[in-house]
Amino acid sequence: TSDKKTNPLSPNSNVEKPAKSSITERVSEGVSGFLKEMVQHAKAATRSTGMPTHLMLGQAALETGWGKKEIKAADGTPSFNLFGIKATGNWQGKVVEATTTEYINGVKQKRIEKFRAYDSYADSFKDFANMMKNNPRYQQVVANVNNVEHYAQAMQSAGYATDPAYAKKLASVIQKVMSS
Repeated sequence: TSDKKTNPLSPNSNVEKPAKSSITERVSEGVSGFLKEMVQHAKAATRSTGMPTHLMLGQAALETGWGKKEIKAADGTPSFNLFGIKATGNWQGKVVEATTTEYINGVKQKRIEKFRAYDSYADSFKDFANMMKNNPRYQQVVANVNNVEHYAQAMQSAGYATDPAYAKKLASVIQKVMSS
């Protein structure tokens, strides 16, 4: 008999859903809804870059609050930025300005920052995976993809986020992805 409940992270699952305008409009089921919606994009990025699917899904889940806190333009247009990647000087693509929380000298502050904007969630996953693989800043992150805690700590050490508790939060969310 076939099992009706499939694990979206299994390499043989083929979850295809039509793209819609905003993840927050689609993800009403929390963890399982987010994973179901995003797994196909993460798997595609894994195939092209080798970055593990569960790590990218965990990172996207943490950065978006399981899809509930997507970065949007002032007019509400989704940025499709699942990873909170800022639009620094070398970024040539679309940009969205949004309020974010940063820790500066240990002090939590709200700031308006420019973030990368994409045409799809698939593009967001690809950009994140390529940034991890090709930016020397993240060399230790890539070297630690086989250990969740080391990966998360390397991500924090590389300065991916300013939250002093980022590594702990990231490892916890990745573990939740792995157990789903």
